[in-house]
Amino acid sequence: MLLIFISVFPVVVIMLYIYFRDKYEKEPFSLLMKTFFGGVLSAVATILFMAPFSGLFPETNSTYWQALITAFAGAAIPEEIFKFLFLYWIVWKNRNFNEYFDGIVYAVFVSLGFACLENILYVTEHGMGVGIARGIFAVPGHALDGVIMGYFFSLARFMPTHRKEFLFKSLLYSILAHGIYDFLLFYSSGKSETNPVLSLLLILAFLVFVVYLWRLGFRKIKRHVDASVFKQ
Repeated sequence: MLLIFISVFPVVVIMLYIYFRDKYEKEPFSLLMKTFFGGVLSAVATILFMAPFSGLFPETNSTYWQALITAFAGAAIPEEIFKFLFLYWIVWKNRNFNEYFDGIVYAVFVSLGFACLENILYVTEHGMGVGIARGIFAVPGHALDGVIMGYFFSLARFMPTHRKEFLFKSLLYSILAHGIYDFLLFYSSGKSETNPVLSLLLILAFLVFVVYLWRLGFRKIKRHVDASVFKQ
């Protein structure tokens, strides 16, 4: 039970933060739960989709290329595509999706649904240390990918003349953020024994990138909150 608590606690904290940032018109609880469990289903769909390909990724002698392939083809691309598909399916035509910040709220809830199941699977297998590390980095990372996805998702909804462009950006930029995050993490761990100096530099680059994502996420949240049509 402790491991389950460690897995779920950071997810709940971020969900509450996003919920209370929606200051002017709260989203229906039922729809929020629907998007959250849509995210859980997106994780299941990703696992099932990727299972036949688990042995097909080429093994290379290059730590760089191995990290790049794993980060993008093995994680960022399929995960963000399935999150995006469930987000679109659940909320695109919903009448409650009626202001800019809503896209961020729903996308973050989908992302946290994904992160919640993924976290439970990782933490129950690898223990408390992994749970604490993922609570600090991986779960907020998924949420920040959701902020990016939701930011452009809302622009697509409310700026129909550029709809296709913003839907494309919604998916593309979340993939890039997720992929770069994972690449820096995988590459640094791959170099930890053969080139510890490079590994340290990559860890520093990873931390700088995480800070950048946080700053970017908060700016995008503020921008859409300020654009609320219900703002007094």
